[in-house]
Amino acid sequence: MRRWVIGLGLFLLLRGVAFAEPVTVYAAASLTSVLQDLSKLSENNGTMLRLSFGGSSTLAKQIVQGAPADVYFSANKTWMDFLAKEEMLEPGTRVDLLGNSLVVIAPKGEGFDLETRSGFDFLNTFRGRLSIGDPSHVPAGIYAKEALEKLDWWDALVGRLAPAGDVRGALTLVARGECSAGIVYATDAAMSDGVEMLATLPDSLLRAPIVYPMAVVKGRLTPEVETIMHFFQSKEATAVFQKYGFRVLSLKNTEE
Repeated sequence: MRRWVIGLGLFLLLRGVAFAEPVTVYAAASLTSVLQDLSKLSENNGTMLRLSFGGSSTLAKQIVQGAPADVYFSANKTWMDFLAKEEMLEPGTRVDLLGNSLVVIAPKGEGFDLETRSGFDFLNTFRGRLSIGDPSHVPAGIYAKEALEKLDWWDALVGRLAPAGDVRGALTLVARGECSAGIVYATDAAMSDGVEMLATLPDSLLRAPIVYPMAVVKGRLTPEVETIMHFFQSKEATAVFQKYGFRVLSLKNTEE
């Protein structure tokens, strides 16, 4: 009888683990590959992730409208601030986790000489269009516009822009040869076999460095969600983020 009770208890315990709800992470498109890798590691550690990728602005608006996100991972502070203003974040959970850089790219084998200084005639160094994230709401596009304005290139290029819904879309336009140049994150460019990097746009061209904050959505803090927040700041996750070219700004000691 005792064995039967122990066996039943073990079955119920395992059943609870097997049917535990995954932690849903809404993340910027530029985090797609690295979070897919981290999802596998997290599953091996006992916590499953459900990942949803898109433009940071789109995801933030979906969360305000009731989308079932547990964690929001933005490509800039603006859209995290938006959720904070809407009182959609769990207090004390916001972390500025990652940093990134902007690069100018061209289709593979079609690169050209480029100098990132005011006065350089960027407009006439390439033909066709320049792909960037939509500067009205996509963080990568907002950053790109800031850099182009600081270089005094923006006004000349406006008529040749190809705005994309997220940074991966901007990358794809160049990789397919539909655009002759583009501005994307260094981490995205490094992963693509279809583009080559021409230059890095220094942080001094931006109003503030590129930062990726993450936070728990209001009312969604559970032990599993807390585990994931700690996992993203662990040494194990840091190694993966760095492998993809991100700068890690926050690290927790997970050996407590």
